[in-house]
Amino acid sequence: MTETVPTGSPISQTAQGDGRIELAPEAFPADSPFANEDLRPVPVSERKWTTYNFAALWISMAHCIPSWTLASGLVALGMDWKQAVFTIALANIIVLLPMLATGHAGPKYGIPFPVLARASFGLRGANIPALIRAAVACGWFGIQTWIGGSGIFALGSKLTGGEWENAGKIAGNPWPLWLCFVLFWAAQIAIIYRGMDFLRHFENWAAPFVIVGAFVLLIWIAVKADGFGALLDQPSKLGWGPDFWPVFFPSLMGMIGFWATLSLNIPDFTRFGASQKAQTWGQSLGLPTTMTLFAVLAVLVTSGSEAVYGEAIWDPVTLAAKTDNAFGLLFALVIVLVATISVNIAANVVSPAYDLANLAPKLINFRTGALITGVLGVLIFPWKLISTPEFYIFTWLGVVGGLLGTVAGILIADYWIVRRTVLHLADLYTPGGRYWYSNGWNWKAVAAFLVGGVLAVGGSYSGVDAKGVKTGPFPVDGLIPFLKPLADYGWAVGLAASLVLYVALMGGRERQPADA
Repeated sequence: MTETVPTGSPISQTAQGDGRIELAPEAFPADSPFANEDLRPVPVSERKWTTYNFAALWISMAHCIPSWTLASGLVALGMDWKQAVFTIALANIIVLLPMLATGHAGPKYGIPFPVLARASFGLRGANIPALIRAAVACGWFGIQTWIGGSGIFALGSKLTGGEWENAGKIAGNPWPLWLCFVLFWAAQIAIIYRGMDFLRHFENWAAPFVIVGAFVLLIWIAVKADGFGALLDQPSKLGWGPDFWPVFFPSLMGMIGFWATLSLNIPDFTRFGASQKAQTWGQSLGLPTTMTLFAVLAVLVTSGSEAVYGEAIWDPVTLAAKTDNAFGLLFALVIVLVATISVNIAANVVSPAYDLANLAPKLINFRTGALITGVLGVLIFPWKLISTPEFYIFTWLGVVGGLLGTVAGILIADYWIVRRTVLHLADLYTPGGRYWYSNGWNWKAVAAFLVGGVLAVGGSYSGVDAKGVKTGPFPVDGLIPFLKPLADYGWAVGLAASLVLYVALMGGRERQPADA
C-alpha cells in the first residue's frame, strides 16, 4: 500500500469527543489550486443539521411530481399497484445503504463529495466522478424545471380559461409555457444564491407543507369519488411468475437510479450534520418511508380519479386542474411550486455547484457553479428525456444508475475498507500529499471505474413494441451483446464490480501512520 499512497506531512487535525474531526485553521492550504472557501471542511461549530433537518430534506425532496408518477410508469409496464409500491419501497431501502455509507464522511470530516472523492481518485482524478455526477444533476435539474414550469402553465391556463393554451407558439409550445419555464428556472437560482443555511430553513417548512398538500388532494378525490375506484382491484398483467421478474429487476434498478445520484453526493449535506446519529436517523426516517407513502398516495388518488373521470390520471397537476374552484387551483399551484423547487435545488443544484467548483476552485465558487448548472440544465432539452416510461425508467434512470453505482462502489471501498474511515484533511487539498498518487491521478481507481462501468452499462439494450419497433436508443442485442444479461442489474453490478476490483488493486487495507 505504501507505494500507491504517498505519505505526507503530519496533519494538524483534532478529534472531538463524538468522533468528528476538525482541521486547524492554519493547516488549511488556502493558497492551493485545489482549495477555496466552499470546498474547505466545515468547522465543527457550524455543523448544526439535526435529525429533523435531514428527515425534512428527504421528505421535501421525495414529494415531487416525478416521485408521484414513478408508480404510474410501473403500472404502465404491467404491474398492479401492490407490485409497484413494493418495487419502489425495496429500491429505496437498498439505496439507503450506500447513502448512509458515503454520508458518514460528512459529519466526521465536514467535506463535500468531490473532496471525499479525492481520497480514492486523486486530487485531479476526482473530477471524473464529480463531473459525471454534475452532468446527471444538470439533466435532472432540467427535467424538474420543465415539469415545474409545465405544472404552473397547466394550472395558470385553467385560471385564465384556457387562454394560455391558445397563445402563439414557439418551437411547438405556447409562449406562456416557455415563460413559466424561464421564471421557474430563475426562482430556483435566486434561492440557491442565498446559500446552504437558507436552503435548510426552506426545506424545514417545505416538508410539512407539501405533505399537507398531498393529503388534501387525497381527501378531495376521495370525497368526489365516494371512495376509490377500480384501480385498487386491477390485477397484475404480469402475475408473480416468469413474466414478472424480467420487468421487476430492470425496474428495481431504475427505481434505485432515481436516488443513486444522492447516494454519491450526500456528503454535500451531511457535512453540516451535528452528529452521525442525526444523519443516520434523519435519512432512515426520511427516505424509504416517504417514498413508499408517496407511492401509496399516488395509487389511491389515481384510483379515485378513475372513478370520477373515467380514466386514471397519474399526473397530479392534470388532476388538480380538473377543479373549477379558483382557491383550489391557487393552492395546487403553490404546492407544485414549493414541491418542485425544494427537490430540484437540493438534489440537482447543490451537487453540481460543488462539483464544478472542484474543477477549477480558483475560478468557480459555489454560486458560479449553480449558475452554470442552470444553463446546462436548459441545454440538454429535458422535455425529450421524459417522453416515454420505457426511455425514462430503462434508458435514463437505468444507465445513469449503473454509472453512479460504479462510482459509489469505489468511494465505499476506499473509505470503509481501504482507509477504515481515516482521512488526512490537509492532504485532500495539497499537491504532493498522500492523495496525490501519480500527478494527481489514482489510475487504479480509474481502472476500477472503467471496468465496473463497462460491466454495468455495456450490455444496455432496447426492447421492441408489439409492432416490432425498437423503443430505445440502444441495439436490441445490447451495445456489447454478451454483457446484455447484466444490463438489467446495472447499478448492483457496477457497485459490486468496482468495489471488489478497487480493493484488489489497492492491496487491501491501508497501513495508517502514527499521526492517523
